[in-house]
Amino acid sequence: MTFDEFVKIRDYIYRKSGIFLGDNKQYYVEKRVRDRMAATGHQSFQSYFLSLRFESSNKEWQELVNALTVNETYFFREYPQLKCFAEEVIPSILEKKEVQGQTPIKLKIWSAGCSTGEEPYTLAIILEEMTAGVVSAPVTFEIHATDINTDVLGRAKTRLYSQRSVKDVPHEYMDKYFRRRGQMYELSPHLGNYIKFYQLNLLDSTAMERMENFDAIFCRNVLIYFDDNSRREVALYFHAALAEGGYIFLGHSESMSRVTPVFKMVRLKNAIIYQK
Repeated sequence: MTFDEFVKIRDYIYRKSGIFLGDNKQYYVEKRVRDRMAATGHQSFQSYFLSLRFESSNKEWQELVNALTVNETYFFREYPQLKCFAEEVIPSILEKKEVQGQTPIKLKIWSAGCSTGEEPYTLAIILEEMTAGVVSAPVTFEIHATDINTDVLGRAKTRLYSQRSVKDVPHEYMDKYFRRRGQMYELSPHLGNYIKFYQLNLLDSTAMERMENFDAIFCRNVLIYFDDNSRREVALYFHAALAEGGYIFLGHSESMSRVTPVFKMVRLKNAIIYQK
């Protein structure tokens, strides 16, 4: 792949998904495009690129996106943020809803860029453990788990994870929620009932406008793949999707203040997060 060809497909990927691949990613992109060319029988970059652009089904576009967006993650990642969510944010939201007279109290959480499912399942464990007994009203919750990559969503639904994925799960939760299956660990089936997995492109304005009334959004280590303009656009979609007073959690090295001023930075005991 020449540099000009790399720029052509890099810019096309950016326009369709908001994902920006810098010049240092040329080899990374080239290898995956070469694999897709072999899989689809194209002998030249030009032939593959034209087919990619003009196919009506978008099937090959999805295959290429899947090849480019595999991200490793694990359960209970960035534990201080999760501790903040469990011990500070959940009680605050529940108490506010109780004062408002909501019964049963419903919590709606979004894991944006959920990859293979470790984050939304972690949130389901935390919510199941931490919502009981906080308020007098009954509490229900649902988690929306989205990703642009359909392969990782399929893997998430299997509920099967490697030793690396579960290495940071507290012992009491391992015993309660996981079962050994050969070299893998199977997550308790009932946790899947709390979660709706589906594909979503964060730069798809039509789809994003349907996302609404979330009490908290987790979008950790996802916006790093966007440029400044795309980050700002996605951040504004998140702001619209949150309920008034809702919270957004970014990766520990990310800052919403550098993206847009519409969120209020909140310093809590265990983490810095952002609020609508």
